Amino acid sequence: MNDNQKMTIFLVDDDALFLKSLEIDFTHHSDFTVETFSTGESCIKKIHQNPTIVILDYYLDSIEKEAMNGMKTLDKIKKYDQKIPVIILSSQDKIEVAVDCMHHGASDYVVKSETSFLRLESIIDRIFKYQHIKKQLGWYMERM
Repeated sequence: MNDNQKMTIFLVDDDALFLKSLEIDFTHHSDFTVETFSTGESCIKKIHQNPTIVILDYYLDSIEKEAMNGMKTLDKIKKYDQKIPVIILSSQDKIEVAVDCMHHGASDYVVKSETSFLRLESIIDRIFKYQHIKKQLGWYMERM
């Protein structure tokens, strides 16, 4: 990514403290522009801005009990554009929840902890390396 181009990350979490913590961490990283949302609905309203990646809470119902949960939000993001990578964040440390998220098209699943930012940073790096390789391979295959 060149110096003039910043990646846009949508952070979606109803836990204001956790959301602010992630926003600060990502804002300090020079390659990211960060937009935060406390509900899935507010994220979906801005999805046309085509974020580079979405980091999405699994539950999303502590502020508004009728709010769209993370899985429904994930489904709507994927319906809009399958290529937008979505990482699910959750306090749920259950393999069946993680597997369900992957079946819905999540790129990865992270259990919330004090090391969440480091894990997210590593996952994002891996996603972009994969996309770069895929793009290079596509370029090569077109020329054959």
